[in-house]
Amino acid sequence: MNFPASGPIHGHAMPQGVQTGRSHSPRGGLASLSLGALGVVYGDIGTSPLYAMDQIFQPGVARTTENVLGGVSLVIWALTVIVAIKYALLVLRAHNEGEGGVFALYGLLHRRNNRYARLTLWSLMLGAGLLLGDGMITPAISVLSAVEGLQAATPALGRAVIPVTLVLLAGLFALQSRGTAGIGRIFGPIVALWFGVIAVLGARQVGANPEVLAAFNPLYGARFLVNAGGLNMLAILGAVMLVVTGGEAMYADLGHFGAGPIRLSWFAVVFPALLLNYLGQGAHLLSGAPVVEGMLFYSLTPPQLLYPMVGLATLATVIASQSLISGAFSLTLQAIRLGLFPRIQLLHTHAAHAGQIYVPFINWGLFCGCVSLVLSFGSASALAAAYGLAVSGVMVITSLAMYGIARRYWGWSRAKSVLVWGALTAVNGAFLTASSLKFFEGGYIPLLVGLAVFAVMATWRWGRKATFAAYKAKDAMTMGELVEKYRAAEHFMERDALVMSSKPLNSLEDRAPALMQMLWDRNGVLPRHLIFVEVTHVTTPYIEDNRYRVTTFYREPDRGAVIGVNLSFGFMEEPDVEKWLEDLARHKQIDLPPTRRRWIVHVAHENLLPARKMGLLRLLRFRLFLFLRLVSRPAYYYYGLGNQVQLSAEIFPVRVR
Repeated sequence: MNFPASGPIHGHAMPQGVQTGRSHSPRGGLASLSLGALGVVYGDIGTSPLYAMDQIFQPGVARTTENVLGGVSLVIWALTVIVAIKYALLVLRAHNEGEGGVFALYGLLHRRNNRYARLTLWSLMLGAGLLLGDGMITPAISVLSAVEGLQAATPALGRAVIPVTLVLLAGLFALQSRGTAGIGRIFGPIVALWFGVIAVLGARQVGANPEVLAAFNPLYGARFLVNAGGLNMLAILGAVMLVVTGGEAMYADLGHFGAGPIRLSWFAVVFPALLLNYLGQGAHLLSGAPVVEGMLFYSLTPPQLLYPMVGLATLATVIASQSLISGAFSLTLQAIRLGLFPRIQLLHTHAAHAGQIYVPFINWGLFCGCVSLVLSFGSASALAAAYGLAVSGVMVITSLAMYGIARRYWGWSRAKSVLVWGALTAVNGAFLTASSLKFFEGGYIPLLVGLAVFAVMATWRWGRKATFAAYKAKDAMTMGELVEKYRAAEHFMERDALVMSSKPLNSLEDRAPALMQMLWDRNGVLPRHLIFVEVTHVTTPYIEDNRYRVTTFYREPDRGAVIGVNLSFGFMEEPDVEKWLEDLARHKQIDLPPTRRRWIVHVAHENLLPARKMGLLRLLRFRLFLFLRLVSRPAYYYYGLGNQVQLSAEIFPVRVR
């Protein structure tokens, strides 16, 4: 039996399930969002020309015409296949209510209860950890590679590289609290200038040596790899991987700008500029001109413009770090929503949509990691050994997950899905194999970070499921049974009590929170007025109407009431539950006195106990979960309960198996 609300229902339509077609969209014109995407999304991949070609043509690789054309050809087709086709045209379609990233794929696949889906979901959790590890390396190598340009201009300034890099990184991470919208407005024009300059530098060289255009023929790249053979071929592929690092930020930052602006920025500005610059570096090598201080990129710059170019490159590489940082914030938000991460502090920074957030804990954790890497490795060339492994791993995981997306949501046939995503997985797998050679040279760093984050997410997910299972096993009355107790009761506690509910209470068949059974068993008497409160969040910044829904289960003027309240909050709002309950009470929607001080909120604290026979590894996981609970904010504090209202905490013994 379903109970209607007392009076009109002021409900808000909640998002149901996972959607791939409609979503919240960023507000703003296409031009402004595209410019913002330049500043936030493409800084990383846009500054790869600073160091990528140097890694391909390391000492020992002869700079013959065939090799140069082969190396440039590999760069062109890596950008085309992995970034332009895979990410820009295909992966950006797989949004989850407007959000992108590996957790968007998690949300799209999590309802499939089979072995393939579970394996894919665990892989996506590992991919999220790898991206956070990569988020430490990206700022370090990007800023280092630019500041090292000072050595090309004045070798005596080499000792200033590390201090200047650390100062720039500190400034970048301190700026994050302003939000990606403000950062995009600041960074967008600078990055647009950067792409214009590198395009012009490359075009000058291509105009002088047009024979480099032959590199568009993929046979040159294939011959280059075949002739290198063995480990040299893998080393070359590992270096080429540096060209596409940052491409995954297109998907990770999807929620910030939307697919349209991200695609427009890529095809209109970023892709042409990168092709011209890489072609220009190849043309410079074909000309036989010297390479300044072993830095091919700066060799394209006229000597009189070297200092301004170093300054612009430094600004661009500081901005480059933004793509992975903002992507890490998005990953954290989605992990919390999916119940995979403790509820740490999240600050929303833009009123247009929920995607733009700032996470202090993640921000300063990444900063500490960056500083440690800069001090440990000391140069961009040394740090390049640690770069690429995490990104290539994420790209393989994304390709595997996209097979399921194409089959389930896009209606692709099995043959088409295997042809497209099998081929892309093979390409990404080749880069992962090549990048694995860097493991002992520093590649283990992002892998260790990824495994640590994976362990946290897996433990939090396991602990929440185990706690819920323990709760479910406890005796709990239905709402119908609770109403019958009210009808039969002769005495009541003269108090007005509130109990938080983790699920909607709409009918007599719904189970009341287990806390009610405990209070009944202990006291044998019920509060005269009992209000169950459920809180939901929507993807709009503010709610002007349809704030609440009231469901009356039982109400007798002389005996008491049992009422369920659903309160909705926008993502920019502080969920002050006390304030809205007070307003409902003042307007007689619920049976509470309008003065908060007369209320009592019953909350449950779980006293988690390990199973009597628990193995060592399981016990360690249990202890980690206990620690994670300490850093996670309790739900009642998060929702504003306890500011003025009296809290009555009940200790719930819960044995986790």
